Amino acid sequence: MQKLTELIREDMKPALGVTEPGAIAFAVASAKKYTEGKIVNVHVALNSGMYKNAFTCGIPNSERFGNYYAAALGAVAADSEKGLESLADITPEDDEKAAQMVSDGLVEVVMDHVGSEITIDAVVTTENNRCKVMIRDAHTNIVKIEKDGIVIFETEDKMYRDESRKKQARPVIHGYSLAEILRYVNTVPVEEIAFIGKAYTMNLELLKEGLASDRAVFAKKLYRENGNRIISRDALKTAQLLCNGAIEARVLGLSRPAMSITGSGAHGIIATMPLYAYRHANEDKTDDETLWRATALSYLITMYIKEYSGRLSAFCGCGIAAGTGMACGLAYLQGADGEKHTKVIQNMASGLTGMICDGGNHGCTMKGIVAVDAAFRATDMAMDDICIENIHGINGRTPEATMKYMGMIASPGMTGTEKTIVEIMESKK
Repeated sequence: MQKLTELIREDMKPALGVTEPGAIAFAVASAKKYTEGKIVNVHVALNSGMYKNAFTCGIPNSERFGNYYAAALGAVAADSEKGLESLADITPEDDEKAAQMVSDGLVEVVMDHVGSEITIDAVVTTENNRCKVMIRDAHTNIVKIEKDGIVIFETEDKMYRDESRKKQARPVIHGYSLAEILRYVNTVPVEEIAFIGKAYTMNLELLKEGLASDRAVFAKKLYRENGNRIISRDALKTAQLLCNGAIEARVLGLSRPAMSITGSGAHGIIATMPLYAYRHANEDKTDDETLWRATALSYLITMYIKEYSGRLSAFCGCGIAAGTGMACGLAYLQGADGEKHTKVIQNMASGLTGMICDGGNHGCTMKGIVAVDAAFRATDMAMDDICIENIHGINGRTPEATMKYMGMIASPGMTGTEKTIVEIMESKK
């Protein structure tokens, strides 16, 4: 299996609801299983991106939302063995118990620093024990567990302790140029990437869940605009429905998972569903094999930008990183060469890079709508050899440089913006 195939396979994961509440619940549940007796306190410390993304997002199988309730549900009934789907089996009784914990003041959730790399420190204190679980860099990557002051687990990779070494470590994806990524996409045996098809099956089920829910208002509007059909011959309207109907269902906390990429369900949805829409609105022009190759390209471009911006930052990685990946996928479906893909990236960098992230919430649906429109337009322009030239703005002399600069706008560029966003959100408590 080729290295880039492994990278995609390892990164594709089902995620129930917004990823951050699932990660918080997972962390708390992982700590609770090492304790006995009545819970006295649950304390969770998060980096700004985690804190912000979970702040007002829906929680699967719950009538509540936000990081306090995610932490409480982690203590009450989440299943740590299910990773990012830890909240899959929550019952109404569990939901009420968690709400009571929050009401009784037994749950604390704080932002301990502004930063784009994922950090979760979850401490569960009971009458008998105290257990702390530390997560770093990925939503379920436990690096250390302490029980009653004694370390009972610590990862062999100690890089999480050494910030300078982490900054020096080069992400695998950055070892490839756009030309090399395209060569891989064009030549990888199709059976090696056929697993990508699972993303479409999962994300379509999530969309259907949204269409059936009384809570999903954007999905129904987009469905009407698409002629009351899930798939029409209008690729853009179909893309808006498939993509943003699924995103809405996810941020509302409905009960089906999304296939995530770079640790985010919305990234995974944006990187895939408009491509599915284009393929099925133009069945006479493309096939499933080409769709899977286009999706592999979309995923890899998304990863390339996200490794510069950080997993969670002040810019909307869903729209900017996954949107740019998806735009490249659209161009691939239309037979683009490397030069046209470069133009797609330059158009997206110039048009969308300033979009902020103000958490995982209903607003993600509107950001997804903007990203799909931008991607279709950027691709149409590039296919006609129209683009924002590399002398302008943050565009680089190479597509690799442009993607790097897009990421740098988020981290370190928008650290102050992140702080301001969180302050605004906290002022509305």
